[in-house]
Amino acid sequence: MTFANPMAADPSKYDRLIAAAQAEQAPVTLVVHPCDEPSLRGAVEAGRAKLIEPILVGPQAKIRTVAATFGIDLAGCGMVDAPHSHAAAETAVAMIRAGRGALLMKGSLHTDELMHAVADKATGLQTERRISHVYVMDVPGHAETLFITDAAINIFPDLTAKRDIVQNAIDLFVAIGLGTPRVAILSAVETVTPKIPSTIEAAALCKMAERGQITGGVLDGPLAFDNAIDPEAARIKGISPEVAGRAQILVVPDLEAGNMLAKNLIFLTHADAAGLVLGARVPIVLTSRADSVRVRLASCAIAALYTAARRRTVTRADMKDAAESPAQSRIISARPG
Repeated sequence: MTFANPMAADPSKYDRLIAAAQAEQAPVTLVVHPCDEPSLRGAVEAGRAKLIEPILVGPQAKIRTVAATFGIDLAGCGMVDAPHSHAAAETAVAMIRAGRGALLMKGSLHTDELMHAVADKATGLQTERRISHVYVMDVPGHAETLFITDAAINIFPDLTAKRDIVQNAIDLFVAIGLGTPRVAILSAVETVTPKIPSTIEAAALCKMAERGQITGGVLDGPLAFDNAIDPEAARIKGISPEVAGRAQILVVPDLEAGNMLAKNLIFLTHADAAGLVLGARVPIVLTSRADSVRVRLASCAIAALYTAARRRTVTRADMKDAAESPAQSRIISARPG
């Protein structure tokens, strides 16, 4: 499924993503420790909107108390008891490893606590890909949906980590139906200089894309923020407009830069910022306590679309294997459903 990015005249760039996700099978989502009103209401509303199938993992008595206090109807939500936030994170991760869920969603526990369980080398959900965070932002007055990465997980990523950060963002952009992304590798300036190491890494990432080490997107960098998103700024600097002035994914040098950029947009332009963690075995919906229900719905929609795209990829791979192996074909045909 592919559709064009909505223009600024649209009420919200999230509307089409939510509608597209509602057309997919709602993934079973383990909501970790939803013990305050925003996290519990967000999960319940996402379930009611048919974006996810929520299973609430945490202290049942506390969850029910929050629901009763704020008038939240838990009908349709599964529940798994865990005595506290640490146990809830471990239980949810174990359930994912056992195939009992397709998504994780952060509740009211701290991000570090959830990610500690996810990143555990023995019992977590790590893959060969570096785990990273992507903001999917609806910025008022800006025509494009902006992806910003990584502003939440990797503090000072090296070149190898940045390759995975870029690839994670590209994979998400493509999977949710937005086409081939234009990717700007940001720095303070648009020229390569040894005095600013991020400019050298930006140039290296672009060369890696040329050599097939990063796939699925069109990269340019280093680019300063202005000539990454503003066509006139790019024109004045004489930079090719293939990406410059039209970037859709903004890759920041480090977490500090990304966090400040994202929060500037959120608090000064009143941008909405849906969030997702990628690179683990399953996507992780990572929301802030300040997020509105609408932003939480958008985060769930993006995660659901990404999960559906991955499911189709696995199905196609199974079908290809079946075509190549008669024995495998018999096994697949015998699967229930």
